[in-house]
Amino acid sequence: MSRDRASSTRHLLELCAGYFVFYIATGVLVKYFTEVRRPPMSELAYLVSNTLGGSLVALGVVLVLGWWRMRSNRTVRVGPLEVPSEAAYIVPSGVCTAVVIPTTTLMYSLPISVMVAMVIMRGSIIVISRIVDAVQIRQGILRRRVYAQENWAVVFALLAVATNVVLLPAVGWLEGRGVRVAEPLGLARALEDDPFQFLHSPAALTIMALYATAYAVRIYLMNYFKNTRAPGVELDNKGFFAVEQIAASVTMAVALAFFALAPARLGWRHPDLDALAGALRAPDPWALLSGVPFGIVAFFSVFIFMFKGRTATFAGLVNRLTSLLAGTAATLLMAGVFGSRFPSAQDWLSVGFILIAVGFLTVAERKRVEELRAAG
Repeated sequence: MSRDRASSTRHLLELCAGYFVFYIATGVLVKYFTEVRRPPMSELAYLVSNTLGGSLVALGVVLVLGWWRMRSNRTVRVGPLEVPSEAAYIVPSGVCTAVVIPTTTLMYSLPISVMVAMVIMRGSIIVISRIVDAVQIRQGILRRRVYAQENWAVVFALLAVATNVVLLPAVGWLEGRGVRVAEPLGLARALEDDPFQFLHSPAALTIMALYATAYAVRIYLMNYFKNTRAPGVELDNKGFFAVEQIAASVTMAVALAFFALAPARLGWRHPDLDALAGALRAPDPWALLSGVPFGIVAFFSVFIFMFKGRTATFAGLVNRLTSLLAGTAATLLMAGVFGSRFPSAQDWLSVGFILIAVGFLTVAERKRVEELRAAG
């Protein structure tokens, strides 16, 4: 274990445990409010209330605890204020966060099968993280190499998120040749949908493009901040989170106000705009409260992405793999408590690939800790 607790394996596992628990809570609450509760909430109404609640939690913590007082490489004067120079790129990262937060839920709200689209959205984070490392190594910003074990973990993590893409065509091929495996594997219903239906939906493609682009910029900026600390300046992830969260909250507030006022001021007419305005006028108090674990998840997610002494590849993998395992655990919990479906065959196959990826990451983590210890 590294002597610096901020870069220790124990601290990383603590962050993963927190992320795992609150991600499960977030996933269960989404299903409860939109499927189990009577009457169920629409995805858009829940998105508004849940996002408001989560943002208030995160924003309240950073303001009350004063995390916005960032330890900066240098400050610059903006009018009468001295602000961290890093705000020039953390604020854009916050704008990207404001794009990332609603796009996942918006994808689920589309009247199409989005299974493969969600696979691509999840897998894109893993690929983007690896690309960011390659770019920053070439730029001389990252002075660590990506271990071979991290690259192998990328391969198996992508297999984990792509089980639907890999397994369903294989099952369909066997079914077409008289080998009845879909029913025993619980995939008969999944085969009825066109998994690539999203390719014919401009809305889905737009949401995917926004999600991937915003996350690519955000991950690059997170790692730029992490890898450019001046000598003697401590890595202040709390400060980064605070400035990013303030920028994200302001951006989302402006966006919500614009779309809520658009029908009256601009004459725009769409059922979703009416639903958005209604949710803002009368947010569901319990759905607002459901934003508490969603807001807490944001802390753990960012701190894992920005974990000290690790590559973007490693941190991105830890983040995504933890969320995938939490998703399976949430499905199990929902099945046990509310009688919803149990994890499918592809879910368990995904878990198997995740465990292999975790094995490679464990080896990489041991090597990285030794590297950090040798560096003092």
